[in-house]
Amino acid sequence: MRMIMFFLVGLLVHVIFFISIFDIYFTSPLVHGMAPQVSPLPPPASRLLLVVADGLRADSLYKPDANGSTRAPYLRSVMEETGSWGVSHTRVPTESRPGHVALIAGFYEDVSAVAKGWKENPVEFDSVFNESRHTWCWGSPDILPMFAKGASGDHVYTYTYPAEREDFASTDASRLDTWVFDEVKSFLQSARVNSSLMSSLQKDQNVFFLHLLGIDTNGHAHRPMSQEYLENIRLVDSGVKELVSMVEDLFGNDGRTAYVFTSDHGMTNWGSHGAGHPSETLTPLLVWGAGVHTAQRVTEPQKYSDGYLQEWQLEGLRRVDVNQGVLPLQYLNNSDQFKAESMYSNAIQILEQFKVKYNMEDNNIELLTISLCRSLIGHALEGLSYYHTYDRFFLGCSVVLGFTGWTSYVVLVILKTHVSSKTLWWMGVGATLLIGMFLIIQRSPVTYYIYCLLPVPVWYSMLHVAVCAYVPTSTHSSLQLKQGLPLLNQMISWTTLGSSLFVPLLSSTRLFHRLLSIFLSLTATYLLLSTGSEALFPPVLSWLMFVWINIEQEAMLSQGISGRQELSTLDFSENIDITKIRQLKLDDIRRSYFFVFFIITAFFGTGNIASINSFDPASVYCFLTVFNPFIMGGLMMWKVPHPTHKHTTMSYHMKVHYRVDSGMLHFFFLVQDYGSWLDIGTSISHYVIVMSMTIFLMLLSLMTHILTSGRVSLWRTRKMHFP
Repeated sequence: MRMIMFFLVGLLVHVIFFISIFDIYFTSPLVHGMAPQVSPLPPPASRLLLVVADGLRADSLYKPDANGSTRAPYLRSVMEETGSWGVSHTRVPTESRPGHVALIAGFYEDVSAVAKGWKENPVEFDSVFNESRHTWCWGSPDILPMFAKGASGDHVYTYTYPAEREDFASTDASRLDTWVFDEVKSFLQSARVNSSLMSSLQKDQNVFFLHLLGIDTNGHAHRPMSQEYLENIRLVDSGVKELVSMVEDLFGNDGRTAYVFTSDHGMTNWGSHGAGHPSETLTPLLVWGAGVHTAQRVTEPQKYSDGYLQEWQLEGLRRVDVNQGVLPLQYLNNSDQFKAESMYSNAIQILEQFKVKYNMEDNNIELLTISLCRSLIGHALEGLSYYHTYDRFFLGCSVVLGFTGWTSYVVLVILKTHVSSKTLWWMGVGATLLIGMFLIIQRSPVTYYIYCLLPVPVWYSMLHVAVCAYVPTSTHSSLQLKQGLPLLNQMISWTTLGSSLFVPLLSSTRLFHRLLSIFLSLTATYLLLSTGSEALFPPVLSWLMFVWINIEQEAMLSQGISGRQELSTLDFSENIDITKIRQLKLDDIRRSYFFVFFIITAFFGTGNIASINSFDPASVYCFLTVFNPFIMGGLMMWKVPHPTHKHTTMSYHMKVHYRVDSGMLHFFFLVQDYGSWLDIGTSISHYVIVMSMTIFLMLLSLMTHILTSGRVSLWRTRKMHFP
């Protein structure tokens, strides 16, 4: 009981240490209470039509097909005649929420937003939608609500389809985009007979937002090179063409509508996103209409050396790349005065944020030139950073004291555990009692029932592994035929997951029987989460660990000192061979290194926990196909550190624990809250990996203690004794 309490306290301490980095490094940089700043000059457009094709790669849109023809003829004509184009560079993590926030709110979210997923705002932020007169949105229920929540007034209207339609096993996910186009066309047609709606549409500062999720869903389900993904692009192109025609006709071709077509992120060839591969970070950007430059022909080579212009056959059209969330002046077809006023408003807006942070009330500053505006922005950002990190040193010192205190406590526990002479005495008494009980049991024939029942849970787990090997194959075939996830396969998968930690408790606590039962139970779950040859990893690793266990047992038996006797418990007043002492030291170091090797191999053998945000949803298709980020993410988090528990490794946990704690301090000071998302994510990943390993070691020890020492009896029988 004391051991379990020790593990629980240690787990709580490390969870607190883990959460501390979000209070120290990753509090939201947003401030509230500023007055919105606007340019005094009238904007060139009265309305904006924003179309975001979720998951659309730049090359999928721009690159001609094998026949040399384009998949999106209308958008291609916009690039060649009426609009400007380029590549929008996203940041890691390449997910839907941060991509849309960068596009619509103009800032990159801090890491704290991850805790709220896609559906809520950890802090309320301003956006283009909030500053508009009216905004009408159509699309996914995962994206639209986060911009409607917190908007001042009731001028942001959202129209979404049911979440159940976001099914990766759907016969055709392009119907999600068809629904959006149909709803928008119906909305525009209704305005012709609804005078109140038409009056609202005729006003300025209106936004129409279309979120198209079909391409992303088809990419996850069928991969970006599939016919479903490419045909979805054609559907979107024709839908945009028809929609633009209706908008221009509704407003009498007044030339006051601006159009933006882009994507929040791309997708890898294997159908995932979240990391920083160019296929994930390069997205298309097309802008045309009011206030935008038309297509510009060039004859000289452009500054881009990535080779895409030649591959896409666009060398003769001016390409303007942007960073997602940053509006470049090269796209604007307006006067220098308008551009200068826009930069001035931007500078004043950032200065207002600094005032709120500094708690200032009045500060009259006159800015006369664009260069002075840029200088002011730099100083204001420095001030924001200073006050944002004001308490970091104090909190960091507190965490360091906590780390060192916990490490010292662990060392004391280790010393107390090893120097206690009563431990060996109780172990001897316990072994004597167990041997005595065993001899008594041998006199009772009823125990034969026990020996006969022992293989039952083991063999049950083996008929189980075979079923779990068949379920992914059956599920894959069903999805290939577009028949959805079979209900029987889904029930088997969830039942297997729920019983995987309970079934081993039915087997004997003898080492081999219990380890075999644990291996079979957990392998069954891992098979259901596997997508290919990775299913061979647990059996190979388990076989290697079993061989290591046997080698260690042989080595311990060959020593002159008891195999369970540790170096720190030897009585050095006796005459002990110094060679044996040296050998014990070497063996202790060797076992610790082997322990760390097996933990790291099991943790990183088939996937990197730092890239969990770019997981392949195909891994969870045996459990569900309808998009649910929390359940899918939870299943992936269960798969990556999937436990391979061995009874003999438990004794080594405390020996390496303090070494891992010292590593945590090192990575704690290397956490960054500046630079690119990739730099920030890498620093967080290092700290989280080391912290997770410590927490994982503690949970591993606790689960090992339960799984190897506990046993569940489903029934009791009265013991009968015979003469």
